[in-house]
Amino acid sequence: MACGLRPPEMTPVNVVERVVRGQNGKKGTLARALATCRKFWRRPISLRAVGAFACAIVLFSAVRPIWAQQKPDDLTSISIEDLMNIKVTSASKKEQTLSRVAAAMFVITQRDIQQSGATNIPDLLRMVPGLDVAQIDSNTWAISARGFNEEFSNKLMVMVDGRSVYTQTFGGVFWNVLDLPLEDIEQIEVIRGPGGSIWGANAVNGVINIITKKASETQGGLMVGGGGNLDHGFGTLQYGGALGKATTYRAYAKSFDQSPLPNLAGQPGGDSWDLVQGGFRTDTNLSSRDDLTVGGDLYGGQEGEQVLVFGSNAAIESHGDMGGGYLQTEWNHTYSAKSKTTLQISYDRGIQNLPFRDLRSTLDAKFQYHLAWGSRQDIVLGGEYLFTDHLSNSASVTYVSSDNVRQIFGSFVQDEIAVVPERVYLTLGVRLEHNEYTGLVTQPNARVAWQPSQRDTLWAAVSNAERMPSSGDTSDTIFGAEFPGAGGVLTRIELLGNPQFKNEELWAYEAGYRASVLKSLTIDVAAYFNSYKNLRTIEPETPFLQATPPPAAMIVPVEFENEMYGETDGLELYGNWKVTSRWTLSPGYAFEQFSLHLDPSSHDTTLFPVAEGGSPDHSAQLRSHWDFGRGLSWDASAYFVDRLPALSTPSYTRVDTGLTWSPWERTSFSVVGQNLVTDHRIEYLNESGLVQSGMVKPSVYGKFSWSF
Repeated sequence: MACGLRPPEMTPVNVVERVVRGQNGKKGTLARALATCRKFWRRPISLRAVGAFACAIVLFSAVRPIWAQQKPDDLTSISIEDLMNIKVTSASKKEQTLSRVAAAMFVITQRDIQQSGATNIPDLLRMVPGLDVAQIDSNTWAISARGFNEEFSNKLMVMVDGRSVYTQTFGGVFWNVLDLPLEDIEQIEVIRGPGGSIWGANAVNGVINIITKKASETQGGLMVGGGGNLDHGFGTLQYGGALGKATTYRAYAKSFDQSPLPNLAGQPGGDSWDLVQGGFRTDTNLSSRDDLTVGGDLYGGQEGEQVLVFGSNAAIESHGDMGGGYLQTEWNHTYSAKSKTTLQISYDRGIQNLPFRDLRSTLDAKFQYHLAWGSRQDIVLGGEYLFTDHLSNSASVTYVSSDNVRQIFGSFVQDEIAVVPERVYLTLGVRLEHNEYTGLVTQPNARVAWQPSQRDTLWAAVSNAERMPSSGDTSDTIFGAEFPGAGGVLTRIELLGNPQFKNEELWAYEAGYRASVLKSLTIDVAAYFNSYKNLRTIEPETPFLQATPPPAAMIVPVEFENEMYGETDGLELYGNWKVTSRWTLSPGYAFEQFSLHLDPSSHDTTLFPVAEGGSPDHSAQLRSHWDFGRGLSWDASAYFVDRLPALSTPSYTRVDTGLTWSPWERTSFSVVGQNLVTDHRIEYLNESGLVQSGMVKPSVYGKFSWSF
């Protein structure tokens, strides 16, 4: 139910007040504080977001003395050592503890998801230091690791349970359809830095792997619902059970309806967004050595955008449907305690109508063999075949593709050697990959991890990764703006794909330190130096007169080339400090600087300035979680993002906060405020993209969750 429609007597504030009165027998300090908060709830929606944050501070002051002596629940009693020893799989395609990983890795746990107040995956990713998350409009984000952020960030590999959701059309991810129940996510593993030797081309600056829970971990029913001033309504229904003794399953349905954000003129941007989705997962023990997982999703919805229109420099409001789904299966066979194989096959089909129409089908088959050889070597090797085809065009921007089919063959091997058992580990690996445009690509990798003790790890790495061309780079044509030229002759700009486009290449040099400094404090530090070559540029070609079809027009062609190179270096810091048994602080900071250059023959004035000045030099965050006991907790977070000089985007600070009350073991109520500092702000001015930017505004929503 939308917040604006909730009667005062049904607000979470009032419900909490009744409980407190019942326990204390009279209206005490907390009840008076809640009564004050109720006044804000009755205010117009524009004032409720400000009131939510103020109420959180008031409630913190009022409730802390009352419940300061209560014992923490199981969630907050997790030790710092437990957090350091979380099991991860994305760094080496095998299970290992986070403390042993020789890479800059951050894990978003289910606990982090619950405490974040986020309703979508992009907002969840804001907590990762070194990951640049910028909202363009209501349903479009620019997300990248270690720079080079744009609407389609083409150097970041994103997966769900190992299934790639990276599109080969422009490169990047359609974040608007990457949606699943957040309650079903086991953890999100984020690698900042190259992952090409394991995951293949396009895993250049980072890897994100969203790992969902097994069906056995989601048994029973789940009901989630809520709404607010931006999220008009959202809900999830899910049920999990067993089929005999060998199979567990879950099935879900979810939907949401999001209102538009203001455009740059302060008017409704027409970028509303709604989606309905359903899916399932089954896990079967075929035998004592064989496990089979089958899962799939179907989704459909509509979104609005302000997009560039063919024949004009202006943007118009446009609405389009989107839909699709996937089916994925994974078979694991265990030969012995030291030997295991995995076969994963997935088929994905989806259609997007904005900012261009893209109908794509992808078949992906991966095989992996894991062998612990002797007492000191741990080997992982495998192969992959990916087939994808697409049909693309658009009414708003004339978009023509002459390359509809793409095939990629890959194989890899990686060996982790215990040079000094339980102390020093050396990892060597390489991936060979072939595509029809740039041929055979080799991506080597060498990493070393040294554990002086069980509480700390020093690591260093040298690795190579490459981004192979998308169809937009090699064979697509975009007919851009038309305008009167010299002598009144119609002039049109055409952006052409280049069949000779090369791979963008990175050599990365990284080092880091990860430690439990105290029983209550962990730190994670990573530094890097990246050297790039063959980066994408847009180069002007010789204009020519085109007489047919009429009317005659002067064509001004521009073409993708590889005439940019340079270096970036940076530092990323993260900490987790358990101040008390109830209060946890999580600070983070990232710094990056660019030194990019154009070849002497280049005349690029579009991509070069955005590449160098389109990502923040500094970003910082501070997240806080306070558990009051008796089911009440308070979460708050602040994110600072430096200005983007190339995009004329000022720096900003985002503040989110939320109160969660769990009166019973499986029931919770939440009130969350987001973007509470500024009324309207721009996070990413998308001047060179197809989708026009909107302005982020404050929001507040209420949420109810019940497991049964």
